[in-house]
Amino acid sequence: MTKIAILSSHNGSGFDTLFHAQKELNISIEVLISNNTDAKSLQKAKSRNIETHIINAKTSDTPDLKILEILKMKQCKFVFLSGYMKKLSAEITKHFTVINSHPSLLPKYGGKGMYGRHVHEAVIHNKESKSGCTLHYVNEVYDEGKIILQNTLILTPNEDVDSLETKIKELERTTILEGFKRCLN
Repeated sequence: MTKIAILSSHNGSGFDTLFHAQKELNISIEVLISNNTDAKSLQKAKSRNIETHIINAKTSDTPDLKILEILKMKQCKFVFLSGYMKKLSAEITKHFTVINSHPSLLPKYGGKGMYGRHVHEAVIHNKESKSGCTLHYVNEVYDEGKIILQNTLILTPNEDVDSLETKIKELERTTILEGFKRCLN
């Protein structure tokens, strides 16, 4: 069984996907770490009997080193970023396989500040004909790690930010599962 850690700043929809697929993927989610004391993902993890930690500049002088310590202690092989809003240091990305799900077809609409609704607003504003999501390895540069898998969807003529966000969230679920199956084999 492969041990996985989740880093999440908000709702953790990708965490939900992996949690429900643990048996199918032969994984064990060992810990959820958040930088946000109000993250809904913390409550979800606690209700699922998964160990949680809040690590940020207020709780540690060296947040990334504290995260690294916990990941090593829990013997995690993979770290999944489920809406984690902090850039990770090379110290973490060198020691662990870190994977992120991004709500666009990278390299389009990637980089600092491009997350969630901001991505969908940009896609609609630029009148794109398609969008999608990307599962990728994480390195020290926002959204520039090697792509594991991309899935595409075609926008309808009357697409708006809300409908696109809903469609992308659904597409991300299948992309995360399919991508993790590739990574774990």
